[in-house]
Parts: sequence; C-alpha cells; structure tokens
Amino acid sequence: MQPDPRQIFDGIAFSRQTGVIAAVSGGGDSLALLLLLKEFLDLQAGAPALTAVTVDHALRAEAAEEARFVAALCASRGIAHRTMVWRGEKPATGIAAAARSARLSLLAQAAREAGAGLVFTGHTRDDQAETAAMRAGRGTGLGSAGIAPASLYDGAIWFVRPLLSHGRADLRSYLASRNVRWIDDPTNDDTAYERVRVRRSLTAEMAASRIMEAETAAAGRIALGARAAHLISDHARCMAPGLYRVDPAFVEDADAEAALYALRVLTAMAGGALHLPSEEPSARVLAGLRAGVCATLSRAVIDRRASGIYLHRERRNLPTGNEAMWEGLWDRRYRLSAPEGLHIAPFGAAARDLLPEANPTLPQDLLFAAQFAEPALWRGDVCIGPARMAVPGNGIGVPAPWAHLLPSFDIDVAHALIRLVGGKTVLKLP
Repeated sequence: MQPDPRQIFDGIAFSRQTGVIAAVSGGGDSLALLLLLKEFLDLQAGAPALTAVTVDHALRAEAAEEARFVAALCASRGIAHRTMVWRGEKPATGIAAAARSARLSLLAQAAREAGAGLVFTGHTRDDQAETAAMRAGRGTGLGSAGIAPASLYDGAIWFVRPLLSHGRADLRSYLASRNVRWIDDPTNDDTAYERVRVRRSLTAEMAASRIMEAETAAAGRIALGARAAHLISDHARCMAPGLYRVDPAFVEDADAEAALYALRVLTAMAGGALHLPSEEPSARVLAGLRAGVCATLSRAVIDRRASGIYLHRERRNLPTGNEAMWEGLWDRRYRLSAPEGLHIAPFGAAARDLLPEANPTLPQDLLFAAQFAEPALWRGDVCIGPARMAVPGNGIGVPAPWAHLLPSFDIDVAHALIRLVGGKTVLKLP
C-alpha cells in the first residue's frame, strides 16, 4: 500500500515553524520522504518553507555527484536545496559513529541557519526492525525500544522520523509510480557493516517480531520514565548549584524498578554522563544506599548523610579550559560561552571564597565539593564568578544525559530533571 502524506504528517505542529528541513541522501527512503512532505505542505495554507539538505561526508568519491543529483531533482520541483560537507580530518577509528554525529551536527546547522525547528529523516519500518535486532543481540536494555519517533537535538531542534511505520518496498513503489529514480548507496550491500549482515538475515516474520518487541519495549520505557519522573519530583531538590538532595524515602520506595531508574537518571545528570549507568552497578549502589553506604557512579558522588542523600559531580577529571567543550557542552553538563579575554574552568579551591548563599543547615563540606566542580569564569589565574552568568539565558537547557540528544521516549523524565534544576522550559513534541 502506497503511503498517504496526510496520514503521515497530520498532527505535526507545522504552524509553529517558519521552515522545515528534509534530510535527503538520494536514496529511495529519503527521496520518498521529501516528495511526500512536499505533497503535504503544498496542500497547507501558510505552510513553512521546505529545504532539502544533503550531507556529503566526503568519504566516497561518488558522494558529491549524489548531492548534485538531489540538487537537480529539487530544482525541477521548486524545492530549495543545500549540500553540507563534512570537512576536516576524519578519525582513524569509529568512523561510522563519527559520521552519524557529523551528519546530525550539519543538519542541525542547516536548520538553525534556515530558522527551522524540525528536521525530517527517512528512517523506515525496515530500519526499525534492523535496529531492534542489532540492539537485542547486544542486550542493550532500554535501547531495545529501537528508534524513537523524534529526538530533540541540543534542546532546540527536533529530528522527526515519520516513516517508521512504512516499509522500503512501499516507498519505492511510491517513487516508481511517479517515475522518480533513486540512488542505491553501495555500502548498503557491504557485509563489512553489521546492519547489512542483519538485514540479510532477517526474514519477514523475524522483522515483524522484532518490531513488536521494540514497540513493547518503547511503551515500557515511556511508562518507566513517567514513574521515575514522579519519584524525582517528589523526592529530589536542588540545594545549590551542582548539589542535589534526595529524600531517604526515595531508596525505600515500593516501586523498586522506578527507584533504580530514577537513581540512574539522577547520577547521570549530576555527573554529566553521556549515557545512563548500567543497571547492575546501579542496583549495587541502590542497595548500598539502603544500608547507609556512600558511592560514586557515572562521575557523581552519592553521599548519604543524616539529613538526606546528596549528589554532586566528583572532583576528578574536570575540564581545565574551553578546549574541553564537547558538542558545545562544558563537562557534558552545561552550555556555556566565555566573553572575550576570559576562559571557563572549574572553581576548584576558589570555591571556598565564593560559595553561593544557601541553607546554613547544608553540610559545608558538601557545598564546597559541589561548588568545586562547577564552571567559573577566569581571567588568567583570577576567578571572576560563575560561568553560567556569562550570557543571558546561558546554562542548562535539557540536563545530562539528554543535553545533546533527547529521544521522545524520555520526555517525561527529562521534564522532571528540568524542573529539578530550576528550568522553566516545557518541551513539546513536534
């Protein structure tokens, strides 16, 4: 059955957008996405401007010609087009992951420059089955939910995948009915890649089973996140910059599964981790907290005192300067920029003289330890003050571990973290 653009795109909040981006490689999936999106927008009054963006990773000689092919097709249909090239030295290892990261970054750059808050990508039902199969083989826990329908990039741009319920065959049938040809990337037949091997091994029955498993896991992940969000909202408070207190009742909660997940989320946030800590070490920490034992997890110190359980960033391996920015994040926790002539580094020992005003009943050693690891503005060897005041609106948007990329599965628990750190943002699904 051929895809219906009204069914695919109805319900997406286009009215909040002045522009939208379609990521188009020239393959069948992304070309179908582009033309379906164009059909839909053409029927809408006051529709946002559509721009097709092709990312050339500069890894294959054919990539530039493929980008020109897409540009020509777009020109013939009155669609704006732009090619973004991944420039600079490429890593010697981990090239696939680096290329994915570069693609997201370049698409987000194109979206910002076009004033677009939505980037559409052509992930399909087949991609979902393959991803679910690969993750099931690795036993990735929450990752078994598969590809999220949408993900928020840098707290600002939604990457939307509206074709997850449509198969490649139907999309190619749609293109053929409109006499549109597409380009087949030769890497899609290279068995050196895990995805290609998995694709060839999946029967139709196996693919359907994997998709059902992913849908069940996604529903479970959303429900677990909602339960963990309630626990965080009920039991956790920010006591000072970088210092969080959790009521001891949290670790004794009857919903042990949600308490464990909430602990993983809180430690990842406090420590600025890229991912949640694994379940097994997290379960050991939770059991230890019930027995009054302190611990470290995901770069966070978890310190149980008579007045509560406190979390803060540990003092080891802190960044020492602006060169430590990762994807625009300082210490993977804060979005910061330093005025000219200043740099960003931890308070360190200077925290003793610049502790923030706080509840005097707070343990002063914990207050110092948290402030020690917070970002400060420095002029040479002189500490000026907190870095988060450098630029209005600077600081935390979506906290770690989702500061860079937030899957829509996790929006409820991310909201709980935003409230915890004092943010006012209400995330809206696209």
